[in-house]
Amino acid sequence: MTTQTPLTVRAITTAEHAAYVAAQPSASFLQTPGWAQVKPEWRAESIGWHRGDTLVGVALVLYRQLPRLKRYLAYLPEGPVLDWSGPEVMQDLGSWLAPMTTHLSSRGAFGVRMGPPVVTRRWSAAQVKDGIADEGVRRLSDVPPLERSQAGAAVVAQLHELGWRPQAVEGGFAAGQPQYNFVIPLTHDDGTPRTEDEVLAGMNQLWRRNIKKATKQGVVVEKGGREDLKAFHDLYVHTAERDHFTPRGLRYFETMYDALSAEADGRITLWTARHEGDLVASTIAIGVGTHAWYSYGASSTEKRDVRGSNAVQWAMISDAMAAGAEVYDLRGITDTLDADDSHVGLIQFKVGTGGEAVEYVGEWDLPLNKPLYKAFDLYMKRRSG
Repeated sequence: MTTQTPLTVRAITTAEHAAYVAAQPSASFLQTPGWAQVKPEWRAESIGWHRGDTLVGVALVLYRQLPRLKRYLAYLPEGPVLDWSGPEVMQDLGSWLAPMTTHLSSRGAFGVRMGPPVVTRRWSAAQVKDGIADEGVRRLSDVPPLERSQAGAAVVAQLHELGWRPQAVEGGFAAGQPQYNFVIPLTHDDGTPRTEDEVLAGMNQLWRRNIKKATKQGVVVEKGGREDLKAFHDLYVHTAERDHFTPRGLRYFETMYDALSAEADGRITLWTARHEGDLVASTIAIGVGTHAWYSYGASSTEKRDVRGSNAVQWAMISDAMAAGAEVYDLRGITDTLDADDSHVGLIQFKVGTGGEAVEYVGEWDLPLNKPLYKAFDLYMKRRSG
C-alpha cells in the first residue's frame, strides 16, 4: 500500500486562491478571496492545503481580534473548500483539520470556527407544507427527512470525535451562517438540466399565477449596474422598516459589488423590477460555479399587487439556468414549522417555489486556548444579550 504524502497548510496568494475556486464545480461565495474586502473589520488570509506541491484545498480565513489582546478567533464561513464528499475527507477528516489548526494557532488563533458546506438532511416542499399544516409538528426535525446524507453523518461524527463543538442556536440560525436553507434543484437526479417548464410546474399555483400576473401588469425586469445600487438601497431600507430588521449601509453593498465584480464576470448581478417606471422590487444575485444564490432582496409596499418580487425571482432563476447553474439557493430559513411563528411566512414564500429544505452540518468551534475561548464566548454572549 502506497503511503500518501502528508498534507501541509500554508498561506497562498489571492490569485492562487481565486484560480482554485474557479476550477471547482462550486464553492460558497463567502469562501472567495474577494469576500475579504466585504469584511474589513476582520483580518483576512488565504490558506491552501498542499500534498507535496499540489494544491488540494483552500480557505478564506477571517480573524476577529480579542479586545486588547493580539489573539484571534479564526473564522472560515461556509468553508473550507475541500472535496467533502470524497473518500479522503470522509474517512480521515482529522488529517485535513490538524495542519489547518496548527497553521491558525501559529497566526495567534485562540479558537477556530468553520461551517463545512455539507448537507445532512433534505425535505421536499410538500413535506414542509404538510408540516406547517400539522398542529403536532413544530420543527423540521419533527418531520422524517426525504434523505439523510452519508457524507453529512460522517463529517458530524468525526467533528465530535475531534473535539469540535456545534454552534447551532435555537431556531436554526447559527451565530454566523444559517444551518437551514431552501434551494431549488435545477437538475434531475441523473444530472441532466431541468427545463423552465419543469421548474415552473414544480411551483405552487400561487407562484405561477403571480409570475403570470406580473407579466400581464407590464412589470419589466432587467439586470442593473453599479449605478442602480442607490435605488436598490433606498428600497431595501424601506423594506427593513416595514419588516423590522436592521439594514446594512449603502457602502457595504458598493464594496460587495466592486469586490465580487472584480473577481469574475457574472459573480454578482443587481436586478430591478419596474412598473410604469416605478421600482417595485430589486435583488442581488451571486453565482460561483454551478451554484446561484439569491442574496438580498427589496420590495415596495405600494404596488405589491403587481407581483414584482415573484417576477424578479423568476428572472433570476431563468438566468441561473441559462448560465448552467445546478442549484438556485434562496438562503436561510429557520427550522420552525409552527404556523403561529413570525418566521413561517418567509418559509411559506420559499416553499411555494417547489424546491427543498436542506440542513447543513452547521458551524463548529474548536477551542485552541480554552481560557481565552471561554472569555471570548462570554464576551459575545454579553454583546448579544
